[in-house]
Amino acid sequence: MDKDLTYLERLTLALTYGASRLPDEITQRHAGFVLSQQRHDGGWAGREGDSDLYYTSFALRTLAFLGLLEGEVAQRSAEFLRNKLNTFQTIVDLLALVYSVKLLEASIGLDVMSESRSDWQTRLASLLSQLRRQDGGYAKSLEGQAGSTYQTFLVLLCLQLIDQPIEDPDSIKRFLLGQKQEDGGFLEIRVGKRSGVNPTAAAIGALSVLGALDESLAQETGEFLADMQGDGGGFQANSRIPLPDVLSTFTACVTLLDLNRLHWVDIGAAQKYILSMSRSGGGFAGFELDPAKDIEYTFYGLGALALFQLEPAQGS
Repeated sequence: MDKDLTYLERLTLALTYGASRLPDEITQRHAGFVLSQQRHDGGWAGREGDSDLYYTSFALRTLAFLGLLEGEVAQRSAEFLRNKLNTFQTIVDLLALVYSVKLLEASIGLDVMSESRSDWQTRLASLLSQLRRQDGGYAKSLEGQAGSTYQTFLVLLCLQLIDQPIEDPDSIKRFLLGQKQEDGGFLEIRVGKRSGVNPTAAAIGALSVLGALDESLAQETGEFLADMQGDGGGFQANSRIPLPDVLSTFTACVTLLDLNRLHWVDIGAAQKYILSMSRSGGGFAGFELDPAKDIEYTFYGLGALALFQLEPAQGS
């Protein structure tokens, strides 16, 4: 795959290829759910509340890898994003906004930022730089005193998307490797007590952006992630949480694919678990005791099923 592509572009291409190999019944049912959830303002919402950037981003990502981000749906979502250009409050919202803008640009050539200042990318990079901390990572907020593995990953993704340089990548790499534990997993924050699947996925994603993955790291982290697969096929968020969930299963499998070790896990069991979280009218729930479904877990669930289609091509 083209190494000049951003991390998120590579992931979208992988999901697109995998989804193309899924049965039409599966893709059409879940696409129908996502399309049905678009609000009058052009955005998407969670299980309650108004449309927001976070859930809209997941809807657009799903439609993009299904090849359905087009026409009136895309036009309406573009208008929603234009109305939200100055309303983001967190780095999560910011990444959701930037990635959504880039998806629309790539899918149908819509330039949501056409009326923004021409230097918006450099201004945004300057804003992100204020989150940098002495430990080399990026904090969750301007008030945060220490770097966060997840937020560092999000900042790197955002800098890639807006084609801005990553300052002092060596210190970011040291920060990330400093979050690594003896079990091969990573902590979210330095005072954390237990490695988790999701901070581990964020750390490996960030190191991938930096071009800092090596075989030893891939081996250790691959073993940690593979061990997080339970008897039912799903992945637990960490060793103390008894139930697997769709988010952890997706992020574990994305990361194992990045590490060329997806074949280490029981793909059939993982697929069976994900399908058990699928709902008959379309959409996915988050875990076994979750009675509802939403846009975010639909992205993770359908994305996981798409990833599982890639394993035969990977080989072992």
